[in-house]
Amino acid sequence: MTTRIVTVAEGVRLTRSVSIGTHHLTADEPEPIGADEGPTPGELVLAALGSCTSMAVRALADRHEWPLERIDVAVRFGKQGEIVKNVGLTGDLEPAQREQLLTAAGRCPVHRLLTREAKIVTVPALLAEPEASHV
Repeated sequence: MTTRIVTVAEGVRLTRSVSIGTHHLTADEPEPIGADEGPTPGELVLAALGSCTSMAVRALADRHEWPLERIDVAVRFGKQGEIVKNVGLTGDLEPAQREQLLTAAGRCPVHRLLTREAKIVTVPALLAEPEASHV
């Protein structure tokens, strides 16, 4: 999976400015914890999963020229912390085509990343300290 560098800058309270290449997003927490200026970090993960799922299914249908008219993906956290992904397929599809499309929904890169043990390495960034003014 190739990606651009994602940077996060602190804003007021818990609001964060997220930059991905030339794209800018806002992340936050709902009130009263945050200012509800954007989706929560968890919701951004769900959005990534839902988007990736939809793209993978559409790519497969288009590659095979199957009559998929529409794909709808709804993603949420379940009561036990699991991720629940509902995939709706609209179109005059054969049962085998539907099965293959639903299989593809579970193979998108974000789904695979979330379902395997991902290694995360935290590296401290050394920021330049402003020079103390000499009085």
